[in-house]
Amino acid sequence: MGAGLHIYWFKRDLRLSDLEGLQAFQTLDNPVLLVYLHEPSIWRNAHYSQRHLNFVKQSLEDMNASLARYNAQVMAVTEDAIPFFEKLHRHHGIGRIHSTEESGLDHTYTRDKQVKKWCKTHKVIWQEFQNNGVVRGAKNRSTWSQDWYEYMCKPLCNVALGNFAFAKADSFLNLFTPLDLTVSSQRFQQGGERQAHQWLDSFFLQRSRFYAAHISKPLLSRMSCSRLSPYIAWGNVSIRQVFQRTENERVKTPYKKSLSAFSSRLRWQSHFIQKFEQEPRIEFEAINRGYQSLKYPYNADYVKAWKEGKTGYPLVDAAMRAVRETGYINFRMRALVVSFLCHHLFQHFTTGSAYLAACFLDWEPGIHYGQFQMQAGLTGTNTLRIYNPVKGAQDHDPDALFIKQYIPELRPLSARFAREPWLLEQELNEYHDFNYGIDYPRPIVDIAVTRKHAADVIYSYRNNPKVQWEALRILSAHSMINRMA
Repeated sequence: MGAGLHIYWFKRDLRLSDLEGLQAFQTLDNPVLLVYLHEPSIWRNAHYSQRHLNFVKQSLEDMNASLARYNAQVMAVTEDAIPFFEKLHRHHGIGRIHSTEESGLDHTYTRDKQVKKWCKTHKVIWQEFQNNGVVRGAKNRSTWSQDWYEYMCKPLCNVALGNFAFAKADSFLNLFTPLDLTVSSQRFQQGGERQAHQWLDSFFLQRSRFYAAHISKPLLSRMSCSRLSPYIAWGNVSIRQVFQRTENERVKTPYKKSLSAFSSRLRWQSHFIQKFEQEPRIEFEAINRGYQSLKYPYNADYVKAWKEGKTGYPLVDAAMRAVRETGYINFRMRALVVSFLCHHLFQHFTTGSAYLAACFLDWEPGIHYGQFQMQAGLTGTNTLRIYNPVKGAQDHDPDALFIKQYIPELRPLSARFAREPWLLEQELNEYHDFNYGIDYPRPIVDIAVTRKHAADVIYSYRNNPKVQWEALRILSAHSMINRMA
């Protein structure tokens, strides 16, 4: 297998189980150094935030707690990839590097190409292993569903930590700046493999009962949904582990409808990442190239109001404040805030995509940009959905509990007025302790007008031959032809 130090490079796979790349090292005689790189060139990007770094640190601490019995640890250092490998190779010699494939942003893709070139120049073997059923190099989806299902049904990788010859991290730390694993106190889910399995257990034991019924409810979904997304996004648990646990639970649960709905979403998770793997350019531009000529007049005041949760539409504002404060909102609220930005405010999706990524604790590039494209109506293949925040509040937060939780200035109002505070001006008996327009802003746009404008513009593009041709190309490249039941 070659002389030199072997390295397992952790990226978005912060766990010690079901890792093929780590398992592949356990029978080798060469010492294995476990490494996490906090890369300044990566983390200064606007998509990342302190909440992500805290989650990573918690995950590393959790891994180190499990490794302590083997007198091992993950060496976490602040260093960019090329300088790190260059320095380590010069002082100790590197034989192999293993890691999990990452369907990341343009800057991580560029980094990986540079590492590949460095490895080739220095005759270091770098092997990347498949991640969560995503297929690198795929041109279409002719066998994707079948291949995904087969991958998910394979036995989990048995990583026997006792069989490793771990290199001592302390022997190398003098060359680098250790990452300080101190975590600031914040109101977010805690990272780590053990936390992931605790949430998994509580979901199947109790919370899945209401999964299907509460999935669209902005407040109830906070506990009835699995809340596994950050653990999957940062790799504390693999999709394969979650899938196999779900299939086992479906056999014995009385809540089969909920678990069937949950299981289908695991496949869709991989589907969106696969789309991003094949077309990473959607970080910057419309997936349907026919829409790239569509002009969005930038309005800094609109974008600022949207980010701060001060648009004057309570459900939109509550969702934006909730994700800023807690790192989580459910799928319907995510669709709502993106639609409001791209349709009612008619802003280009890139004016808000990095901001929301930094807010979402469970930010995963492929899902993030796949959903932004779909909710912004830029595929040419999906039904155009322009969400109505007033109707959404009536349907999914009728008692305004979610709205009042995250917009305290609306708490003095009845549910009806908290959902639609502009109705106060039509009432003779006004609230004397609430000054509408000062305590809470009036709507910054008229959604009846903005909905029509967005629909007219986007639908007018659908007759464009380039949009229609691109729609056929997208369906050919990304449709799951052999769908699983």
